Amino acid sequence: MRPYLQFAWLGFRRQITYRAATLAGFATNVFFMLLRAAVMQALYAGRTELAGVSLQQALTFTVTTQALIVFTSLWGWWEVMDQVNTGDVAIEMLKPVHYYGTWLARDYGRALAGLLLRGAPILLVGALFFPLTIPQSAERWLATIAALLLSGWVSFSWRFLTNLAAFWMPDARGFGRMIFALSQALSGFLMPMALLPDWLQTICYLTPFPMLITTPLEIFLGVAQGAAVLHSLALQIAWGVALTIAGLLVLRAATRKLIIYGG
Repeated sequence: MRPYLQFAWLGFRRQITYRAATLAGFATNVFFMLLRAAVMQALYAGRTELAGVSLQQALTFTVTTQALIVFTSLWGWWEVMDQVNTGDVAIEMLKPVHYYGTWLARDYGRALAGLLLRGAPILLVGALFFPLTIPQSAERWLATIAALLLSGWVSFSWRFLTNLAAFWMPDARGFGRMIFALSQALSGFLMPMALLPDWLQTICYLTPFPMLITTPLEIFLGVAQGAAVLHSLALQIAWGVALTIAGLLVLRAATRKLIIYGG
């Protein structure tokens, strides 16, 4: 366990090193938060509720989704793919630690740093401009934290699996960009899930992507109550297990391919 905690610390420290990039990213996030909030207010057109979602909840959704961009790496993550392309993956796999576990620990460190340096400040700025819906009980805060931790696991697992395509594709970034675009569209990032047509919601929930954004936000906003919270967390765990198993199986196949090519 200790080596993985060290890897998590390295991931955290690496994320906080680039201060100028962090400030630039924060400013960009705030700009798009205000822009998206204006669009949301125009969508409601003076109404206080739409499809069971209040304007205050919709604005909270807008602010918090912007705060979670770095945490979930929703716009792209190419670390493993880059290692495969440079050949450094062979060196990494010789280390006496599990390759998947190493990257998972690093990613949790990175995600935590992003949540503290970008996510929390965005929430604070959003609270200055809009009335936000904040959990009022310790139980809901604990459920939200649990959902975020599971969201990080699901997010990493599908990104890791996507990056492994580099073992079979000379330039897998095109494939990766397509998957990342799907994740943005189907996660509920652009619009609260309740405001989407029923048929589109069904399609979204056939994928793991709502587990990244919609699930933790529905718990945070109080949309999910009681047994629905436990069901949502269980669904996150199920997707996390399924994607982890898939990633390990593909990694095993990729390792065999690497050994064959390396002699």
